[in-house]
Amino acid sequence: MRIRGRTLSALLLATALGVSALTVDTYTAATARGESRTSASAPVSAHGGGHPAGVSPVAHVMAASTQASGDDPDGDGYIPAVPQVTGVTPSTATPPPAYHHEFQAGCSVTHTAPDDPIVYPGQFGKSHDHTFMGNTSTNAASTTGSLYGGHTTCKAPADASAYWMPSLYKGDQKILPVGPQVIYYKAGVTDYRSVRPFPKGLRFVVGNPMQSAQEFRAHKGFVEGWECGDSFFNTDIPASCPSRPDVQLNLRMQAPSCWNGLYLDTPDHKSHMAYPVVKPGTNDNMCPASHPVALPMIEFKMAWPVNGDMSQVRLASGRGYSFHYDFFNAWEERTLKALVDHCVVGGLQCDTRGFDLYRPERGAVLNADHRLP
Repeated sequence: MRIRGRTLSALLLATALGVSALTVDTYTAATARGESRTSASAPVSAHGGGHPAGVSPVAHVMAASTQASGDDPDGDGYIPAVPQVTGVTPSTATPPPAYHHEFQAGCSVTHTAPDDPIVYPGQFGKSHDHTFMGNTSTNAASTTGSLYGGHTTCKAPADASAYWMPSLYKGDQKILPVGPQVIYYKAGVTDYRSVRPFPKGLRFVVGNPMQSAQEFRAHKGFVEGWECGDSFFNTDIPASCPSRPDVQLNLRMQAPSCWNGLYLDTPDHKSHMAYPVVKPGTNDNMCPASHPVALPMIEFKMAWPVNGDMSQVRLASGRGYSFHYDFFNAWEERTLKALVDHCVVGGLQCDTRGFDLYRPERGAVLNADHRLP
């Protein structure tokens, strides 16, 4: 069961569309285990065109971790949780009615780089180009220790987490989202009261850069696909969008929210997480027995200031249906717990301060500076 947010938030003004795009970073990705090259004639553009000058036409596969890092000294890809969470039974309870159970993390773009500290830890320049949000220090060598307590562009200073996705290009120009992007923290299960905060250092990848259009559309995290103007549910980037100052390219995608309680990461960066399943005989969602721990469901709601002719718009990872994203948790524990307890477990529709406009009597979690009082 996919969780839909309310009506799309107001789009940025015309000035956002005038922001200069950055020149594409060029690099050559090395051939490695789990990675394959496409031929120079393989379609890289979102609409079948060639790759920009200077950019190698490389298909990046979701490879297993094969290199030691600060969080994975033996390099086997398994990072145990300390302590591990065991003895949990997925909740099948029916909670009091609450249409919303969420809060937002507004995080702006920090930088771009061909790095991926989850898939290619310690291997600078190994990945396709990514657009990073949140923690300003994120790079190929990032670990829980290097991120935790770091500087962030998220509104809450306690959110030093790293969020990233493949960079978007129009021709040879990089297009970056402008201003804080909406990252929801929601309940993915019906019993929202059973949701607990992310463990420190948890990381995962949502989607796969090698997925087909059909796989992207059938992905459990697919919400509304690519959209612009009145065009919705597109598996690829639309060939054109209305040339109006209020129109941007948008995409929403949800992450798995059930954890096995044992590992902060696994070699495929996915197996320790799972999407909720339907409780037999009902329309309720619950965590599967294999992944019984209910965590917040992250939903990316991204917006890029581009419209008009979209024939040359593509992702660094390829076609629009190659979209995927990464999350590396580095929240300060007390703040995250306070927001989860108040907004998710409390059944509220909170903003970035943990305040529900429709339930003002419930108060806010964070002060005007987005800090715990």
